[in-house]
Amino acid sequence: MAQFYDFYTIYFRYRKTIILVRLYTHVKYISVKEAAEKWGVTDRSVRGYCSEGKIQGAFLTGKTWNIPEDASPPERKNAKRFSDNDLLNILKEEKDNRMKGGIYHKVQVSLTYNSNHIEGSKLTEDQTRRIFETNTIGADDVADVDDIIEAVNHFRCIDHVIDNAKKALTEDMIKTLHLLLKSGTSDSRKAWFRAGSYKLRPNEVGGEATCPPADVSRSMKTLLESYGQKEKKIEDIIDFHQKFEKIHPFQDGNGRVGRLIMFKECLANNIVPFIIGEEHRWYYYRGLKEWNTDRGYLMDTCISAQDRFREWMKYFQIKE
Repeated sequence: MAQFYDFYTIYFRYRKTIILVRLYTHVKYISVKEAAEKWGVTDRSVRGYCSEGKIQGAFLTGKTWNIPEDASPPERKNAKRFSDNDLLNILKEEKDNRMKGGIYHKVQVSLTYNSNHIEGSKLTEDQTRRIFETNTIGADDVADVDDIIEAVNHFRCIDHVIDNAKKALTEDMIKTLHLLLKSGTSDSRKAWFRAGSYKLRPNEVGGEATCPPADVSRSMKTLLESYGQKEKKIEDIIDFHQKFEKIHPFQDGNGRVGRLIMFKECLANNIVPFIIGEEHRWYYYRGLKEWNTDRGYLMDTCISAQDRFREWMKYFQIKE
């Protein structure tokens, strides 16, 4: 703990004479890490408070912040914690403050890029990052308009997931994610497509038959009722995902909506989330196909992706 002497200067008048008095005080300072532990926040949050001038009396010595021992963290608009999940709280805080360079920023770019890329988007990860950070794409970049629109829409979907993570999963929530994802795309302008509503035409996934359009609503209700009775462990979430993809309730966008649901349910149930990346792609497809006969394949794939996300949390000093 650092110790410094500070002083206050007081002026007062005595018989037409200005007298200056300096009152020296003994002030103790603590480090960013000590303040973070004391306030129950991350080191990154404390540095942010200091750099934004929200901690009275804090000052820099080189690159080190010195914080008065008796300083208090800035009051939040809502003193009540958003949830009992530290990751979700930080994602919510960083989202609301549009904070760059944190776990929220990383999730937005990585989840959007990877989930769209699996479905055929030609945007690179750097292009996805540029769109998120600047709402523009490089002048020399060539990109499909739908790819750009769906990247921006996917950012909105992730925000919706974070804001509503604590709410129970419902048909309306799932349809809203699909509407957000597909709004403004060329698909959404087709009369038979119906963004935000279940499919009107039969479709296949991986060359295999899916639920007929007439049976989708009933199948989805049955799936959600069954899921609602489960403990919501990681295997339950993956099982829901496999069954959702088998139903394939929408004309397009089922994979991305399904992976957004998995991310949301992990946050809701205090489970470390996972992002299916390019290196997991074919294992993921095979795992979905073989789930009913061998669950280990898809479980191992998701746990491998979960380990990578766990490394991100460690880097950003987020408790599991």
